[in-house]
Amino acid sequence: MSFDIQKILRPHLRNFKAYSSARTEYTGKDAIFLDANENPFGSASGEELNRYPDPLQSQLKAKISEIKNIATEQIFIGNGSDEVIDLLYRAFCEPGVDNVIICPPTYGMYETSANLNNISIKEVYLTRDFHLQTEQVIAAIDAHTKMIFICNPNNPTGNLLKEEDIKAIVAAFDGLVVIDEAYIDFSNAISWISKLQDYPNVVVMQTLSKAWGMAGIRVGMAFASKEIIKILTAIKPPYNVSVLAQQAALKALDNEAVKLEMAEIIMSENTRLVELFGQLDYVQKIYPTHSNFILMKVKDPNHLYKYLTEHQVVVRNRNTTPLCEGCVRISVGTPDENVELVKWMQAYQ
Repeated sequence: MSFDIQKILRPHLRNFKAYSSARTEYTGKDAIFLDANENPFGSASGEELNRYPDPLQSQLKAKISEIKNIATEQIFIGNGSDEVIDLLYRAFCEPGVDNVIICPPTYGMYETSANLNNISIKEVYLTRDFHLQTEQVIAAIDAHTKMIFICNPNNPTGNLLKEEDIKAIVAAFDGLVVIDEAYIDFSNAISWISKLQDYPNVVVMQTLSKAWGMAGIRVGMAFASKEIIKILTAIKPPYNVSVLAQQAALKALDNEAVKLEMAEIIMSENTRLVELFGQLDYVQKIYPTHSNFILMKVKDPNHLYKYLTEHQVVVRNRNTTPLCEGCVRISVGTPDENVELVKWMQAYQ
């Protein structure tokens, strides 16, 4: 299908003028800044935090561009991926009119953000082995469907979805397909970032929260066509990523080798835990995982969850999640944390 971003953009945003500041217009560094009513003396913390952050995150985008091999004009940086999700709704979905498609079980914020923005949700469940029902997804599309969310590797199931299924959906849809790759650094999958030039209706989300170990700074990324990124940049709050977050992100991105080492250890521990869990008689099934967590079906998930919590081991009970009945999801910890986890898992009756 042909894709025209202007056709799915909310009408009132077609001539929208973004908030502008002198800091957006001036790109130099050495200047006397008297434009933003800041405190010129510094901050009460003693750190240099008295100036507003770069609203365009230029240094951070340049570093991400280098790592991801994509133009800075195709990068959006948000206050976590949750802000990216919310802005996509606000840009492309008319409240009370439009709808999006999600494929449960999947990341809960797609639905939560839709509810906050008064956008209808169409649910097309994954198969029993957690793959897309491609024909059903395509059949669910109507004139008011603006976005389809696909999490790959999927959360909470941990598996990689079939690329041919995603391609079929992208090809059949003239709205946005949002591919959430929060866990891709734990898999051997090739990111859809490398395919964006061929698929103008795809938005790829990634994050520094997982493999990079930076969940505390709330930095999420979107990669898409220049036209889509321009829209998201226009409607975002002017200073949505703090000075501290930008500085911490730049420091982390300068240490990619550390990220790779951490991811390797996590996946090695993942393999070890899967083997040990497979020896427990109350574990009924362990699902394939390409992420830093393990979903498994157990005899009494509610009791196991309560038992582990009582021993100060906090996991996620997914028993009420459709298609995950009877399941708990366990994130991979440090080797020492995993030893403690296994001790209690083996002692459980």
